[in-house]
Amino acid sequence: MTSGPDERDFIQSIERGFAVLLAFDEERITPNLAELAAATGLSRPAVRRILLTLQRLGYVRANGSRWSLTPRVLSIGQHYSASNAMIELAHPHLLELSTKTGESASLAALDGRDAVYVARVPVRRIMSINVSIGTRIPAFASSMGRVLLAWAPDVVIEEIIAAGLPALTRHTVTDADALRGVLAQVRSDGWSIVAEELEIGLLSVSAPVRDRSGEVVAALASSTSVGRSTVEAIRSDVVPLLLDAAARISADLGHRSPARREGFH
Repeated sequence: MTSGPDERDFIQSIERGFAVLLAFDEERITPNLAELAAATGLSRPAVRRILLTLQRLGYVRANGSRWSLTPRVLSIGQHYSASNAMIELAHPHLLELSTKTGESASLAALDGRDAVYVARVPVRRIMSINVSIGTRIPAFASSMGRVLLAWAPDVVIEEIIAAGLPALTRHTVTDADALRGVLAQVRSDGWSIVAEELEIGLLSVSAPVRDRSGEVVAALASSTSVGRSTVEAIRSDVVPLLLDAAARISADLGHRSPARREGFH
């Protein structure tokens, strides 16, 4: 069995560089040296050297004692999109799904404990957070995340449970055994509906997208609000459309599934 990378192959300076880049967020749009040091746990001299390196590479700029990201950081995400055929193949299906439902359609992949948006066709703003490509949401409390976790290795699920299941709303499933049961039901159903667990008022439904080998590589989602729909309406009207779109994306990725049922129950 092939082992993981040797610890000697780990480049700590790259880890620290990314830590500084990721410290720029909605709360720290133009942080100073002290704020970045506090956010990363690195010393001020170390942060300063990293910032000067990133500045020379064009990823950050200085304005007095404050620092900000430059548009060049967007190229990292663009390179991912350009190298990931799934996003290009999925886009027309997202558009079609959004047109049929009149709601936003999204594609997400699992990264650590989060579901990360990798493609999206927005219709209206549903969530209070600003959802865009790269937005991360807790996997355990979202329909996309639950689809991704339902077919993830058990060790991934247990790591997320061990990290804690905080109540994001009064509806959030926070019990470990209850979450395991929910994920088992998702595997049985083939889709996930989540009502107001991530955010009050948000309804979402997701289905798995598979690659040529049959592995679940993404989750396709349709999102709406409690003011526009109900769980029952989503189950009867949206789930069939979602499953069809997910199957089409999977087929474009080379997955050959058994003949689908003619009806949906």
